[in-house]
Amino acid sequence: MPGAHPPSLRVRRLIRRFTIDTRPLRHPAYRRLWSSSLVTAVGSQLTAVAVPKQIYDITHSSGWIGIASFAGLAPLIVFGLWGGAIADAFDRRKLMLATNCGVALTSIAFWIQAAIGVRSVWLLAGLMALQQAMFGLNSPARGAAIPRLVPKRELAAANALGSTTMLTGALFGPLLAGALIPIIGLPTLYLIDALGLTVTLWAVFRLPPLPPLRSTDPDATGTDTTGPGTAPSAAPPRRTGLADVIDGFRFVSGKPLLALSFVVDLIAMVLGMPRALFPQIAATTFASNHFALGFLYAAMPAGALIGGLLSGTYTRLRRHGLMTIAAVATWGVAVTGFGLAGSLPVACAFMALGGAADFVSMVFRSAILQSTTPDDMRGRMQGVFIVVVTGGPRLADLVHGLGGAALGTRTATVAGGAAVFVCVLVLAALTPSYLRYKAAE
Repeated sequence: MPGAHPPSLRVRRLIRRFTIDTRPLRHPAYRRLWSSSLVTAVGSQLTAVAVPKQIYDITHSSGWIGIASFAGLAPLIVFGLWGGAIADAFDRRKLMLATNCGVALTSIAFWIQAAIGVRSVWLLAGLMALQQAMFGLNSPARGAAIPRLVPKRELAAANALGSTTMLTGALFGPLLAGALIPIIGLPTLYLIDALGLTVTLWAVFRLPPLPPLRSTDPDATGTDTTGPGTAPSAAPPRRTGLADVIDGFRFVSGKPLLALSFVVDLIAMVLGMPRALFPQIAATTFASNHFALGFLYAAMPAGALIGGLLSGTYTRLRRHGLMTIAAVATWGVAVTGFGLAGSLPVACAFMALGGAADFVSMVFRSAILQSTTPDDMRGRMQGVFIVVVTGGPRLADLVHGLGGAALGTRTATVAGGAAVFVCVLVLAALTPSYLRYKAAE
């Protein structure tokens, strides 16, 4: 019949419709940056496993692992917020180059101390704090650069692609580290991470200049450097300080849509993230399965990875507010089911569902942030985003840890999941403008 499409073309279109949305990869600068993250996502997880393993080998205490991990939280928050202000005042490409060099040098320092046999927990904690400070400075610049590399209509797809890569590292990096440690030892894991960062340095070096723009119009975004038309003129570099960080919080308070996207995430993470209970659940509920703890930790990133691979089913949707509400409500249901589960496969299935829902929420919240924030504020907003994303789960660890100790793991988990579901629906009812929000074409 005239106009009919051959079966092969229909199959290809169906695959594109339901699998991961790869449209942002058509833009060379974004494609190079994304490709480099495939390497560093796994490499960073090698270090993430090697550091606590080395601390435990030295101290035989999980408490010291917690202390060393906490040492990295304050630098991440402080430098995440300050890094956002810097990203709004200086060329983001240069900032990413400098901070990636800092992360690489920290990985080299990890390698040297392990190779020569230094047994100092405080040195490891200090290096971890330095690495998190570099990460805090780097992340806002990287996140704020994405809307300059892809069109606005592809921001959700770009966020899905980037997060899928990170989840791939979170899922397979620890498995690879566990397999390699007996073969090559801890020092080589650090070295592999450091060498992998050279790929990122190359990709960032090949980016176009990304100076802050004069325009305060959110529409002066996307394809500023890769698309057609004339980009807004660059603003000159300027000094940054506490006032710039405070301006970022003032901006959030004046943007209800943006503020609500942060509140939605805090509801999901603070009330519903049960990871602090995983060790107790593995030891008590699933005591007969020696692999339970590993499966519980892997289930959420596995589900999120599936959500990323199927992102073509939802990244073209424009109802970003509705999608975040629906995703967080689903997360609440999944956590509730996880708490009620009596078998490990069922528990992991619910946690995987929760991971996929959390991934969808993240994709659309990131798109809301990037598309509604003017270029000269994007760095600071990414800094606030990092603080919310990293601080929420750590606060949840405290809430659920105390709740589990007082009420039991099942009660604490089920109550948390139910609270997420109820609170996010109440928020949606009280803020219909957020529920109705549609992204621009």
